[in-house]
Amino acid sequence: MVKIISAFAAVLLFLAAGCTSQNPSPDEVRERTAQATSDIKRDAQALAQGVKEGWNRDKPLDLNHASKDQLLSLPGMSSEAADRVIADRPYSSAHELVSRRVIPEQEYAKIKDQVTAKP
Repeated sequence: MVKIISAFAAVLLFLAAGCTSQNPSPDEVRERTAQATSDIKRDAQALAQGVKEGWNRDKPLDLNHASKDQLLSLPGMSSEAADRVIADRPYSSAHELVSRRVIPEQEYAKIKDQVTAKP
């Protein structure tokens, strides 16, 4: 996907350079290409992250295997709470977050439909 985007950007850059009345110097072409590549890289990374989040959006987050970053994506989850979730693993049910006093009931209510505990 990134290769396709990069090739497309290179073609656009080539066409844009050809539309000017002046011929750009090799240094200008190199600089424009470097900037376009940098922009594409940033956009491709955001695109890839969005695709990954989209695939996982409808799936509950497994408390026994989720990374700290994944836990932090939950509504109201603080860094400290994510650390407590990880430290108290494993869980046999998601509601153990409350019974073990990892997070309060009202915080659990915000995430209960988004988490699960798989062995």
